[in-house]
Amino acid sequence: NGVYMPYWTYDSNTVTHYTGMRGDHYYVTETYRDSNGKTQTRQVRHTRWTPSSGTVPKNFDDVLICASNSLPVKLTHGLEPWDLHELVEYNNKFLAGFLTESYQIGLEQGFDSAKEIMIDSIKGSVRGDIGGDEQQIISLDANYNDIKFKHILLPLWISAYMYNQKTYRFT
Repeated sequence: NGVYMPYWTYDSNTVTHYTGMRGDHYYVTETYRDSNGKTQTRQVRHTRWTPSSGTVPKNFDDVLICASNSLPVKLTHGLEPWDLHELVEYNNKFLAGFLTESYQIGLEQGFDSAKEIMIDSIKGSVRGDIGGDEQQIISLDANYNDIKFKHILLPLWISAYMYNQKTYRFT
């Protein structure tokens, strides 16, 4: 069946203040005796930790959130990436012969999900800003500005079959 699935897209400019720790590796030569009593040396890695803090700006465009609960998240993520630059204005004629789902996830709940996606990306930028060989993020204070959203419908085909008493869905 052809289905138009409801989605939200969110845009936001973020500014995140953080505190953390930067870990830089260094090596020390250690001397030891092996099981035969022979003197050996080895390089042992240590990490020197220094405090770090800063501010990281990051802009997000079209963070996509499925607004339906009818498909498992794993299936909807498997459909990505969508070519959202090819979106066209709504036209009732597009719906002919397709089912259309209603939004089951509200605007605010959708934005909460979008923020989870954004914060993962923000953490990557913070780690890059901290630098070093390892990073520890102690605190993040993300501010979301210029928030915009769109309601969109994306077309997909859904089918299912049964095999050995188990239903398999594919999109």
